[in-house]
Amino acid sequence: MVKIVTVGREFGSGGREIGKRLADAMGIAYYDKTLITEIAKKSDFSEQFVATILENGAMQRNFLTFGHTFADCACPSAGITEKILNAQREVIEKISETDCVIVGRCADLILAEKHPFRLFVYADEASKLERCRAHEEGTEHLTDKQLLKKIRSVDKGRQKLYGLFYGKEWGDRENYDLCVNTSHADLPAVVPCIAEYVKKWYENQ
Repeated sequence: MVKIVTVGREFGSGGREIGKRLADAMGIAYYDKTLITEIAKKSDFSEQFVATILENGAMQRNFLTFGHTFADCACPSAGITEKILNAQREVIEKISETDCVIVGRCADLILAEKHPFRLFVYADEASKLERCRAHEEGTEHLTDKQLLKKIRSVDKGRQKLYGLFYGKEWGDRENYDLCVNTSHADLPAVVPCIAEYVKKWYENQ
């Protein structure tokens, strides 16, 4: 049986770090936002445009890059959005042919028929703020109020994407096999527990 772990996460919760450490602990491949590059290649759009669409549900004002042509796009057409989502699905289905950990990209829904282990990582705002300060570039220029606004905006975008395009509620515990609260947690210490849980889960399938 192919072992697939999908990681949904709140911004600043440490979900990406947990995903990478979990993949290392399990000895399997790891994929995160670098998938944007492959999705952009397959859909023939710029990485910046694809990232914006996939992070906030195609509802913001963007600049669309087609080769060397730039067109101001107030709201991407359904056809453009569908093309990007199809490219995302194809890329994720391809990498899921072998054992892997996939962070984000609605992989849990795209791969639903393969029954992946679905992990969701969350934390309180104080912990997310602290973690963003420590690990996110550019946050040194933001006040706490501005950074919290960014955190909430990113999470709102992920929630919107999940609901608009896939009809599910992002972060709803009913949609996951394990939810982990990383508030004030030592992530390296948490990962072995998650890895053991995933191992037992697959043994029972």
